[in-house]
Parts: sequence; structure tokens; C-alpha cells
Amino acid sequence: MAITNIKQISKLSIMTLAIFNVISVVSLRGLPAEAEYGLSSAFYYIIGAIFFLIPTALVAAELAAMFQDKEGGVFRWVGEAFGKQFGFLAIWLQWIETIFWFVTVLIFGAVCLAFIGMDSIRDASVSNNKIYILFIGVALMWIITFISLKGSAWVSKFARIGGLTGTIIPTILLVILAIIYLSVGGKSEMDFHADFFPDLNKFDNLVLAISVFLYFAGMEISGLRIKELKNPVRDYPRAVFLGSLFIVLIFVSGTYALGIIIPQKDISLTQSVLVGFDNYFRFLRVHWLSPIIAIALTFGVLASVLIWAVGPSKGIFAVGKAGYLPPFFQKTNKVGAEKNILIVQAIAVSLISILFVVMPSVESFYQILCQLTILLHLLMYLLMFAAAIYLRYSLKEAARPFRIGKKGNLLLWIVAGGGFIASFFAFLVSFIPPGQIETGSHAVWYIIMSMGCVIFVAAPFIIYALRKPQWKSNDADSGFKPFHWEETNKEKQT
Repeated sequence: MAITNIKQISKLSIMTLAIFNVISVVSLRGLPAEAEYGLSSAFYYIIGAIFFLIPTALVAAELAAMFQDKEGGVFRWVGEAFGKQFGFLAIWLQWIETIFWFVTVLIFGAVCLAFIGMDSIRDASVSNNKIYILFIGVALMWIITFISLKGSAWVSKFARIGGLTGTIIPTILLVILAIIYLSVGGKSEMDFHADFFPDLNKFDNLVLAISVFLYFAGMEISGLRIKELKNPVRDYPRAVFLGSLFIVLIFVSGTYALGIIIPQKDISLTQSVLVGFDNYFRFLRVHWLSPIIAIALTFGVLASVLIWAVGPSKGIFAVGKAGYLPPFFQKTNKVGAEKNILIVQAIAVSLISILFVVMPSVESFYQILCQLTILLHLLMYLLMFAAAIYLRYSLKEAARPFRIGKKGNLLLWIVAGGGFIASFFAFLVSFIPPGQIETGSHAVWYIIMSMGCVIFVAAPFIIYALRKPQWKSNDADSGFKPFHWEETNKEKQT
């Protein structure tokens, strides 16, 4: 069996990894946020790819290759550079922001299900009903949790089918519909004579544009598969740039396809993907396809959440085994799924979902959660970029099967430093309330953003300080390998 796996791993091609990157990142739910900017939305996608998408993938690849024989992911990478507390902070932020991200995606999933009827006006009204969104969103989360508890075989099969039918095919279809619509004389709601470069003087409007960082998040996952390439040094950068090109093309073409059929003033962050499809189908007199695409998009949401439900949760599980979380979080079921962590995830998502009942609208709550998710995720990326630079100096002689730059550290400073600066700028801008959406009191907005960051950054440090020796797993097979500086200190003591 081991020999077979090695052969399979050695056959991973550049195109295969590029497609994996596309599936990991692309989601239709983010298109309306950028469609607000019309023609200039492409500018934000390109800038996001250059300063965030590509740097994230390259830095993660170097770190993953350095520690390919040691588990932990971002906990390992940051912990090797800045110690256990900051490593714990990194994986904690990744897990917590994923929980908030679940809520935003499930809101989109609930909206998708609302459009399975044939009356678009009634469907749109249902999708704005908070009780409906709450009930369906929570139900979808528990369905995903149930599938996750069935083990990796169920997860892989459902995610593969859902990703294809609910993301890739609908994206291609949306673009084809726009082309057909224009070719038969349909009127474009997007001004193709507008400026490509946005008006950066309207600083508060940059908040929605910064959301591209959230929609590009996840590229670091491909770094964990670098060992599966035949020639990582040569093939990985090619896969990253090819995947990034596909991602940008899909996002730009999809965003334009929505802008063509929906007036800018009518764009909704939660409904416009469904409304866009519905408008195209009505124009082409195939309105009966609307419920089908709504169901397909719902499957895409389930697949997307499913992939992330078992991703960061496994990182938290590994941290728990290392002794940083109580034994409760180290329990697995008979198929090896981290049952208690998955259940806690579902409970947390359910409780957070209840909070949006007090918000002015579904859309305002959606935007607040998106911005909080961006803030927490960007903090994790800041730690990751900084760790890559620090380890170039603290572990100069360490083997790097994949290295950014053949010699010296200049290219790393450009890539990781550029990613750090872009992420820090996006972090600061994300505190500003968006100008296009009514989010209620600005004071409440700032309090939620600021307190959210403070609470969730402080939490892992408090947990770490309160840890008990008996929390560490006694299972020899699941022991967490020590950090390099722990091994060095042990050698000095002996």
C-alpha cells in the first residue's frame, strides 16, 4: 500500500495542482461584493493576486517543505519562529475565523435554497427573512457536521461532487450565459467605457474591495501538497502562477457576468448570484433552470464548508494532542473523526447565527461577519509571512526542498514582505465601515471589530497559561514532535 501511494504522489502534475488551487479558493458567493465596482473590480482582483494570493502560496510552500515530516501546519510554522504561544495563536485564529466564515457561507447557502421556487419576487422576500436564514443555516451546519463525523471517505466524495456541481460548472455557466446574452442583443448594465482604475479617494469604499483578500484565502493549503510534485522547485511556482491566473480569470469573468445583468444600485451581497442566474434564464426563456442552479449552488456551499470543517479542526486536534487543550478536545469516534471539536464547531456556528436577529438586515450582518473574518484571518497571515522571514535567519542551514529565490534572501523579502505589507494594509482598512451598505451604528461596528480582535487574540494566550500537564496525550502514535529550538535546548542541557 505504501509503495502504491508513493507512485500516486509522484504523478501529481502542474495542471492537477493548479486545478486543486482553483477548487480550494474559488467561490461564487464573493462575486457580488466586487461587482459593486464594475469594470474596476478586475483591478482589485489583479492587485489581490499579486500582493496576496501568490505570496501566500509561495511562502506556505517553503514552510511546508521545510517541515514536511512534522505535523501542525501553521502551528508548526509560526511556533518554530516565535514560540508555542504564537504558534497556538496562529492555528487558533485560523480555526476561529473559519467558524465565522462558516456563518457567512451558510447564509449564502440559505439564500440559494430560498430560490428553488419559480417566483423570484417571493424567493427574494424569503431570503431576507431572518428566521428562515437562521433555521436553514443552522440545519445546513449540522448536516455538514454529520457528514464530517462519517470520516474522510464520505468527506472526500461529497466535497469532490459538490465542488464540481456547485462551483466549477455554475461559474462556467454564468460566463457562458453572459456571452450569449450580449451576443443576442442584451443590454449590459455594466459601463465598459468606465475607468479601469478605481477612485481611491473614496477610502471608505475600499472596505468591500478588501474583501477580495477573504475570497483569495486558502491558497496556503496547496503548500501542504508540495511533496507530491515530481520537481517541487520547478513545478510548484508554475502551478501557483497557473492556478492564480485561472482564479483571477474566473473571478473577473464571473463578476463581470453579474455586472452585465444586474444594475449596480440593485446589487445585493447575499442575493445577486441567484438573481443574476434568474435574470439570464428569464431573458433566454429557460426560467425552469433557476431551481436547478439554486440546488447546485447549495451543494457547492456544503462542499466548501465541508472541506474547511475538517481542515483547521484537525490542526486544533493536533494542538490538543500536544497538550494545549483539555482531553475533551482530543476525543475521536470509531472512524477517527475528531468528534468533540466538530460538535463544538457546530454549536459555535449555531450560537453566532442567532446573533444576526438583532442586526438591521441579513446583508449588514453578513458584511460584519465577513469583515471580522478578514481581520482574524489576516492576523494569521501576518504571523505566517513574518515567520518565513525570521526562519531564513534563525534556521539558515535547514533543508528547503522548495526555496523562494535560489540564493540570498532578497526575493523572500519581496514576496513575504510584500504579502505582509498588503495584509497589514487590508487589516487596517477592514476596520472602516463600508460606504455601500447600511450596517447600523458606526460605533457598534467599531466596537464589534475591535473587541472581536482583542477577545480572540487574547483567548489562546489565556488557554495556554491555564494548561495542565495532564492535558498532553499519552498516545505514543499521536505525540507532537518537538520544535527545533526545544531539541536544541535539550541537547545543550545534556
